[in-house]
Amino acid sequence: MAGNLLSIGKSGLYAAQAGLSTTGHNISNANVAGYSRQVVVQATATALDLGSIGFLGTGTQIAQIKRYSDEFLNSQVRSAQAAASGFESYAAHIAQIDNLLADQTAGLSPTLQGFFKGIQDMAANRASIPSRQAMLSAAETMASRFQALDARLGEIREGVNSQIETSVTAINTYAQQIAQLNEQIGNFASGGTRAPNDLLDKRDQLVLELNKYVKATVTPGDNASLTVQIGNGQPLVVGQQSFQLAAMQSPTDLTRLEVGYVIGNKVSVLPDGALSGGELGGALEFRTTTLDRAQSALGKIALGMAMEFNKQHQLGLDANGQPGKAFFAEAPAFVGKNINNASTSTTAVAAKVTDPSKLADSDYKVEFDGTNYNVVRLSDNKKTAITPYVPAGTTAVVDGVEFTISGLAQKGDNFLVRPTINGAADFKVLANDVSQIAAAAPIATSMPLTNTGTGKISEGKVDSNFLTGAPALPVTLTFDDTPAQLSGFPAGLAVSVRQSDGTVTNYPAPVANVPYNAGATYTFGGVSVTMSGAPADGDSFKIEGNTGGSGDTRNIGLLGDLQTKNIFNNNSATFQSSYAQMVSTVGNKAREVQVNAKASNALLAQATGAASDVAGVNLDEEATNLIKYQQAYQAAGKVMQIAGTIFDTLLSIGR
Repeated sequence: MAGNLLSIGKSGLYAAQAGLSTTGHNISNANVAGYSRQVVVQATATALDLGSIGFLGTGTQIAQIKRYSDEFLNSQVRSAQAAASGFESYAAHIAQIDNLLADQTAGLSPTLQGFFKGIQDMAANRASIPSRQAMLSAAETMASRFQALDARLGEIREGVNSQIETSVTAINTYAQQIAQLNEQIGNFASGGTRAPNDLLDKRDQLVLELNKYVKATVTPGDNASLTVQIGNGQPLVVGQQSFQLAAMQSPTDLTRLEVGYVIGNKVSVLPDGALSGGELGGALEFRTTTLDRAQSALGKIALGMAMEFNKQHQLGLDANGQPGKAFFAEAPAFVGKNINNASTSTTAVAAKVTDPSKLADSDYKVEFDGTNYNVVRLSDNKKTAITPYVPAGTTAVVDGVEFTISGLAQKGDNFLVRPTINGAADFKVLANDVSQIAAAAPIATSMPLTNTGTGKISEGKVDSNFLTGAPALPVTLTFDDTPAQLSGFPAGLAVSVRQSDGTVTNYPAPVANVPYNAGATYTFGGVSVTMSGAPADGDSFKIEGNTGGSGDTRNIGLLGDLQTKNIFNNNSATFQSSYAQMVSTVGNKAREVQVNAKASNALLAQATGAASDVAGVNLDEEATNLIKYQQAYQAAGKVMQIAGTIFDTLLSIGR
């Protein structure tokens, strides 16, 4: 009996000692990230069967060291962590662009206003040399601002590339560590013992840390292992094996880093949208949905400015009486050939912007499906087929961009086309002398003093047709009053007449006589003049080349009108409003991301709190447990002491 009592006391002593050790372990690790509290679970030891008397207890035993952790709550914490880290990463990047574009000093708006003010001052000062110099300086300032903004966006892009490299390295490290813990935990599980609680905590914490970089899906595997997947189901950890990601150059743009998935010796590029959540997912989403579009939108404004300004500038005469030349450089579209295209392919793709009004803030993918080429707008994946595809060369216009394809293609060949991405970086002033500013109009009109009627002719304007089909000047129009008509139009040119009410009548070449209507505008060979008043029979009106236009500011006035001309978005937005829309879009997105980041952090705090309620260490509770186990230890010791006394008594009786 004394022996049984001693055994019972011993079992209680061991149980209390285990409780004290576990409680001390909890207290020591209360501030360790990812630690889950542990509790000793006791069970009654197997009783002795005494027959008709019944069963006699033999003490206690330790059933398990229980780890308090709820996988459902842990999953919620991981998801909330991935979302919060993703929004925080996005918010940190977009704040840089938002501050850059909205800055009243560093932004583009003040420079645009200053440039057009220089044009207006030049027109008001009869194109004097000082006003020409001021206008040229304002143009250089605007070009520098475009380049500086683009350079800053380029620096932000480099920052994204750096974060991609850092995140990929961290993800690979976590994957290897999780796989190693799977192996260690699996070794215990396969031996029939329970998995060590501390290793389980460490593995769960690593998975949580992994979700700070990319959203990971976790499922249980064999031998207490975890299977971790990312993206569209790509396995990152399976049992004891970990897979790797790689930061690699884009096959279509060597300056752009992409995330690749390594399988054996092959690396496959993952689409940006495949990886969501975490710092990596947030950075990739920012680059695709904000940075690329912002840089393209800025390039669109620069390219539109260059194209529209050059178009009008070339319709004027400079201070030397020469036709105006291109004033700004027009940046070419970026075309990146996929380095993985078939080696037998000879396909070449060229692209150029032809109509700024139809431009979309998007990049394009040109791909061959085996029969035809398709132009895919990447902002919304809208596909436009180019049919039929002619190997010798095919040209198609999509969203104001002309795509020219030549050579022999193989199925799967593709190209990346970024129409306006270089618009701001390559924007520069080509004119290097004030005399090259084409302020004057190329034509002049006059009426002889011998005219007897009240008819008048406007100063005249020219359009783009004047550059390719200008009439031989001078041209003299003569009025005949029976019936009221004009003659003298160039025989080889058609004449278009627009009445004051907007009605247009076209007269094909050759034209002998055209009816006269006061207030009507007559256009031929790119020349337009408006007639007014009541001319007398035989009155004439002369249109000739402008040979004395040093003080003529008609063309510079038309260049100034570009400030309020609707050029973009199907002729509904000016330079200023298009930039304002760009700033507004970035600002609204920045605010949206900030709100989402705040909400995600609140959800993360709630999820973390719920998980901590289950797994967290309560020091007050542990202090109570210390007293409880201390008393149990002392009581068990007392039982053993009594058992010893009884044993000594029995021995003394025997003597």
